[in-house]
Amino acid sequence: MAWFYLLLAGAFEVAWAIGLKSTQGFTRLWPSVYVLATGTASVVLLAQATKHLPIGTAYAVWTGIGAIGTATLGMILFGESRAAARLACIAMIVAGVIGLKLFSQN
Repeated sequence: MAWFYLLLAGAFEVAWAIGLKSTQGFTRLWPSVYVLATGTASVVLLAQATKHLPIGTAYAVWTGIGAIGTATLGMILFGESRAAARLACIAMIVAGVIGLKLFSQN
């Protein structure tokens, strides 16, 4: 169940990060409420996951999911660069997240 919480926390991490763009520096109410709600959900779920997972593993996987998801959606939604070097860096993050999962004791 801890890994499920962690994956869900990562999804909320992506949600709030992508939502930041629409807040326009927290000057728009509803996008700001969305970002604060999804950010809170992300941290609460991360805290639940850390009850049973090593903090280093949980935090690294959480930020990895956030980085991979946000970078990918940035390319899809906002037309951000899809340069080969950028994709290679994302692939290295994916490899690191998978490695942490495979070599975690939980």
